[in-house]
Amino acid sequence: MSTASPHTRTSATAPPASSRRHDSSEAISLTGLRKTFGRGEHTVVAVDRIDLTVGRGEIVALLGPNGAGKTTTLDMLLGLTEPTAGTVSVYGEKPARASASGNIAAVLQTGGLLADLSVRETLDVIASLHGRAALSRVPEILDRTGLDALARRRISKCSGGEQQRVKFALALIPDPDTLVLDEPTAGMDVTARRHFWDVMRADADAGRTIIFATHYLEEAEQFARRTVVMHHGRIVADAPTAQLRSGLGARTLTVTLPATGAAELVNELETTPGITDLHRDAQRLSLRSTGSDATAQRLLAAGAYDLEIVAPTLETAFTTLTKDQS
Repeated sequence: MSTASPHTRTSATAPPASSRRHDSSEAISLTGLRKTFGRGEHTVVAVDRIDLTVGRGEIVALLGPNGAGKTTTLDMLLGLTEPTAGTVSVYGEKPARASASGNIAAVLQTGGLLADLSVRETLDVIASLHGRAALSRVPEILDRTGLDALARRRISKCSGGEQQRVKFALALIPDPDTLVLDEPTAGMDVTARRHFWDVMRADADAGRTIIFATHYLEEAEQFARRTVVMHHGRIVADAPTAQLRSGLGARTLTVTLPATGAAELVNELETTPGITDLHRDAQRLSLRSTGSDATAQRLLAAGAYDLEIVAPTLETAFTTLTKDQS
């Protein structure tokens, strides 16, 4: 049950997030952060001197292929792993202190739950460590996480997705200002995932900061207002999600060619800068263009019709940014 917070508290409960005061709008600050494993020629650089600042109320997606350094970065943010170099600050505090004061909590991939306890008993046990106010919030948390119908079910009888929702509920017990989520919806069905992100969006609108690592590109595209892409331990992109998506991928245009002059038009497009992946199937033409407006105007002026333009996806940008150069 350690997933509720990286450090179990035995002191009096922290005030709820809504009543805490923070002078700075900066929630998270990573400066020159570096983490290595091993020694000498066997040294592996997991995180390579990254700088990252996250403001209060932001929803930030952390993307990257396996081995990019995402989980190691989150572990250092939570105080579970000491950095080799650099500093980590959560509302101006060290991670351990931020966890103890209830400023930060996490839903992690690792960490088990006690199989013999029921869902409600699990929440009650952890809430009791945070004081009477946290105990009083348990019914609300069960409702918000969609676990009220499962309150009496033993953890051993819960599916993987249901156990992930229990971990999410545990993370909400201290009413943290910042939530760190590592693959939070793994094992959840479509309905549970949608409900989870509805709750997260509402929390961010209320001022809670959320940073999450995910392999679901569609989750980052739909729910993250900002996306940070890591590769080989470094940050290779950091931008608003919509900007990242549009800035790194050409738009795809599909059109029906005119009855006359089609061959000449195709030959012209093949030599036009910014146009790639041109493919003709009978009278239907598809291509990718970095200047989609100008390309569309040229196609329509030549008599083409049934034009469709599709914006690039985050997957396009992700693939471009994490492609290893030979």
